[in-house]
Amino acid sequence: MEHRAEVRDFLITRRAKITPQQAGLPVTGTRRVAGLRRSEVAALAGVSVEYYAKLERGSLAGVSAGVLEAIARALRLDDAERAHLLRLAQEANGSGALLRPNRRHRPWTVRPSLQWTLDAITSPAIVVNNRMDVVAANPLGRAMYADMFADPARQPNFGRFTFLDGAARRFHTDWDAAADMTVADLRTSAGKDPHDKGLHDLVGELSTLSDEFRHRWAAHNVRIHGTGIKTFRHHVVGELVLSYESMDLRADPDVALKIYAAEPGSPSAHALTLLASWAAMTGDGRAADQRSESTSMTNR
Repeated sequence: MEHRAEVRDFLITRRAKITPQQAGLPVTGTRRVAGLRRSEVAALAGVSVEYYAKLERGSLAGVSAGVLEAIARALRLDDAERAHLLRLAQEANGSGALLRPNRRHRPWTVRPSLQWTLDAITSPAIVVNNRMDVVAANPLGRAMYADMFADPARQPNFGRFTFLDGAARRFHTDWDAAADMTVADLRTSAGKDPHDKGLHDLVGELSTLSDEFRHRWAAHNVRIHGTGIKTFRHHVVGELVLSYESMDLRADPDVALKIYAAEPGSPSAHALTLLASWAAMTGDGRAADQRSESTSMTNR
């Protein structure tokens, strides 16, 4: 991911998303661009057209925090996009490397205490790294994502599952939304560490094998994955409407703990109870390859 191209494409795609009406600008004559012109962004940010054009060509080195903030306001960047722009500027100034711990690329293993903590959680819980590998899970988390754990010889990964496994289109009731989120999460990770070879390799693999991924990657969307509600269609217990909370682990800044929960007393809470029973019967969800022989518990 070449830095200048990353900056250029990010700013161009953000500019294309803002209409003159949204920016409070008058619309006159025929426009050849869907969003704002460079001159309009420059005027909104209070900089010269020449200076903004230089920035949009990928030259963020030396840009002040005030100018970055003005551009963020002009382009109406959300929190995730604003943070991404700041990281791109830090990388251009050579300070991005100072923000990345040296341990980032070292092999990561699950501490026994972390696994004990996961196993003590009664809802589905998983630990995910910046490449969206699932590096740890509790039994209910494995059972919930049984399709992704189906191949014991391969590291479960949200990117590969979403775009390369047909089961994902059944599992996600809104596959397009799930695909958008997955790519935005990977793009955000790329902004945090543009030198992560494993992430480069994953993006290259998915871009080669999936047109759906490649088109979304080119959109340069980023996001902060914190909390929300997702709906899944599990092959054993049926529909699951779950809230999720995502939190960074202080001892392991490169991974995030994700916990899912159902509203108490809801059909999804009942389905999670059934899922826990199924996980116990199949060895805490590891026998996902038996799913074709399983009878849906929702019909019992």
